[in-house]
Amino acid sequence: MIKKIAAILLMSTSAAVLAAPSLGSQSVLVVEDETGKVLVEKNANDVVPIASLTKLMTAMVVLDSKLDMEEEIAIDREDVDTLKHSTSRVPVGAKFSRSEILQLALMSSDNRAAASLSRTYPGGPTAFKAAVQAKIKALGMTNTTIEEPTGLSPHNTSTAADLVKMATAAGNYPEIRRITTDKAEVIKVKGRDVEYHNTNRLVGAKGWDIGLSKTGYTEEAGRCLIMRITSAGRNATLVLLNAKANSARLMDALNIRRMISGDEGEPKVMRASNGRKKAPSAAKPRRRRAA
Repeated sequence: MIKKIAAILLMSTSAAVLAAPSLGSQSVLVVEDETGKVLVEKNANDVVPIASLTKLMTAMVVLDSKLDMEEEIAIDREDVDTLKHSTSRVPVGAKFSRSEILQLALMSSDNRAAASLSRTYPGGPTAFKAAVQAKIKALGMTNTTIEEPTGLSPHNTSTAADLVKMATAAGNYPEIRRITTDKAEVIKVKGRDVEYHNTNRLVGAKGWDIGLSKTGYTEEAGRCLIMRITSAGRNATLVLLNAKANSARLMDALNIRRMISGDEGEPKVMRASNGRKKAPSAAKPRRRRAA
C-alpha cells in the first residue's frame, strides 16, 4: 500500500493543475485508503516541522516493544518541557499505568506523558530514538527526522507524503485507533478524578466518522492535523500541515470532507507556493499547550 501511494503521488504531481478546494494549510495530502489514489495534493513533499504529530510514531514504537501496559510510571521532573515551557495537566510525581500515559500522550497530546514513554523505554531515550529511526526506515519515510518523542523540537520534520505512510501504519494498531478517537477520558490523578479531552474538536462531532486522529501545534509547525475519515462510503487519510490558525485547520478538514463526499473523481493538485517565507519576528516565549 505504501509503495502504491508513493507511485500515485508521483503521477499526480506531474498532472495539470486542476481546480481544488481553497485550503489554508501550507502542505496537504489526501489519499483514498483502499486504492492509494491521491485526492488532494499541495506541497506534499515540502519538509517541515510536524509538532505533536510525532506522538503517533512514539506510540507505535512503545506498542512495538510489547512492554507491560499496566506497569506504573511516575512522572519525573526530567519529563518537564524546558524547551517551549508548555503547560501540562499531568503533575510531576503523579503515577499512571503505561496505558494511561499513552492515552494522555495521544488523546490530550500531553508532552510530559510522551517524554515519560521515552524515558521508561528499555535502554532509555537513546534506545528509544534508535527504535524510532528503525521504524522510520521500515516505513520508507525517507524525508523524515525525529529527534525526540514529543514534537516540541523544530528538528522533528517530515512531509505530508511521509506522514500518510505513518498514518497508514498507525491505523494498524487498535490501541491507537481507539485512543485517538476517544472524545474524553476520566483518569485518576493523585487520588482525584480528572477529565482529559481530545485536542481534535472534530472527534465526536456530528457528521464526522473518524478512525484515527492526531493534532499538532508549535510556533514553527503551525496547526497540523492527521485524520483517517469515512465520508459517503469512502475512506481517506488526510494530512494538513502549517495552517496559521485552528479555524483554518478545521475549515480545511471540512472542505476536504465535502470534496470526498462529492465524489469529484480526479486528483486535485494545488500549485506549490514559490514565494519566500518571511523570517519569524522575535517574540517573547509563551507558555502554550501542545495541540
